[in-house]
Amino acid sequence: MLQRNLEEVQEKIQEACKRAGRDPKEVTLIAVSKTKPVEMLQTVYDCGTRDFGENKVQEMCGKMENLPKDINWHMIGHLQTNKVKYIIGKTKLIHSVDSVHLAKEISKQAVKHNVSADILIEVNIAQEETKFGINVDETLKMVKEIAVMPNIKIKGLMTIAPYVTNPEDNRQYFRGIKQLAVDINNQNIDNVSMDTLSMGMTGDYEVAVEEGATLVRVGTGIFGERNYKK
Repeated sequence: MLQRNLEEVQEKIQEACKRAGRDPKEVTLIAVSKTKPVEMLQTVYDCGTRDFGENKVQEMCGKMENLPKDINWHMIGHLQTNKVKYIIGKTKLIHSVDSVHLAKEISKQAVKHNVSADILIEVNIAQEETKFGINVDETLKMVKEIAVMPNIKIKGLMTIAPYVTNPEDNRQYFRGIKQLAVDINNQNIDNVSMDTLSMGMTGDYEVAVEEGATLVRVGTGIFGERNYKK
């Protein structure tokens, strides 16, 4: 089942790239493995996947110990400053940087461990009260503040679009993130690139790819529904 699900998602990404005139190599699929057991992750790994996304630091660290070392771990959930020290130097990318305060702690821990931390700025594009992320009009200011911090590299933007039944409803938001990335890129800020756009989940990743996503975060589409009662 997992292999079939994975192949289906990969095919849909390729089709979306074709529609948008993009090279499928530009898009990386992140298997969102939160709440899923190590055995399931291993199966997906054995099918060729190397990028996994987790929401909780403790769960990520536990899985790291029990899975192959060449996995690229992505921190995609809300990150508390007191948890940064546990993942610094161990994650390929922190997607969910939503404050200068958090960035300062990431920088501090990166300096302490003599590593460089790659991050994305999380933007609350739809201004949903229930979600983390910075407002669009505050993003550039925050990028400039973080860009001067040592041992930290801003690689792009991340957003969590609203939950919708029709994926087309989120096209405007993905387009907005892409435009924001272009606008920030045009500022030519040192230590900032806008090459990475983390957007699109199980319900809307095809539209996200059409609008420029370079990372899509798919959980349910690969692993099936989650059981939060565990």
